[in-house]
Amino acid sequence: MTSVKNKPSRIFSQASSYFEELQEKICAALEVADGQGQFSTDAWSRKEGGGGRSRVLEEGGIFEKAGVNVSTIHGMMPESIAKKMEVPPSLFFASGISLVLHPQSPMIPTVHANFRCFEREDGDRWFGGGVDLTPYYLFEDDARHFHDQLKRACDVHDKGYYPKFKKWCDEYFFVKHRAEARGVGGVFFDYLRDDAIRIFDFVRSLGDSFLPAYLPIVERRKDEDWGEQERSWQLLRRGRYVEFNLVYDRGTTFGLETNGRVESILMSLPPVVEWHYNRIPDVGTRESDLLMVLRHPREWAANGSA
Repeated sequence: MTSVKNKPSRIFSQASSYFEELQEKICAALEVADGQGQFSTDAWSRKEGGGGRSRVLEEGGIFEKAGVNVSTIHGMMPESIAKKMEVPPSLFFASGISLVLHPQSPMIPTVHANFRCFEREDGDRWFGGGVDLTPYYLFEDDARHFHDQLKRACDVHDKGYYPKFKKWCDEYFFVKHRAEARGVGGVFFDYLRDDAIRIFDFVRSLGDSFLPAYLPIVERRKDEDWGEQERSWQLLRRGRYVEFNLVYDRGTTFGLETNGRVESILMSLPPVVEWHYNRIPDVGTRESDLLMVLRHPREWAANGSA
């Protein structure tokens, strides 16, 4: 019989430390890539237990808004959350890193990553997370590069991970009321329980793959020309991003229902967004080409190990 405990396990503590280290690594690399902006740091605490550190860069040379958050919290699980997870309400421990980067240029895609460890007092523990890319204009070589990097990180641990988690990502990051994907996907997984050490090693591989997957795309696209038309399309597509995060995103729901810090939870939202009535791009345009892919998800990674 599993004993009840009131402190997290060693693997949970290791995961929490890794998320903090990853935040530092990513923020340092993004400041170099941006070339102008710097991250502010906002440490916060949660009265029910735990806290976190929000780091935000705004109005930089590349990134209009970039947020990289870490948190480690604990407390009693609300009944609403327990019901969704199909577990009894209990003391819980949760730690994770979440980032969203919104570039100024419509030619550079928005990117999201999230990795988390959740543990209950009876020892039940699981990992979840994912990485996905949201372009405004489709560059197929960027999508292939991004997916190849994620596939490489998955294949090291299990050749079945990438196809399974890529499909899960396509299904999860889907704006149902628009009948279109949020972007060109990536990988998404949740409730991975199995061998905690093995799963944590997998999560670290994906976390370490983020910069190699994304920064080369930034470098390739940062000098692409764009104007008012491209900017307007970007702001319209950002509206779809907002719709997904506020209607469907599990992390947003969990944060708000556990009395999380609102500023950190809503950090993922872009600073400037537009909604226009029934704007449909003309067939044959670059905007229309993107929509075709969002409505019909494709395979991007190379066959076999990347």
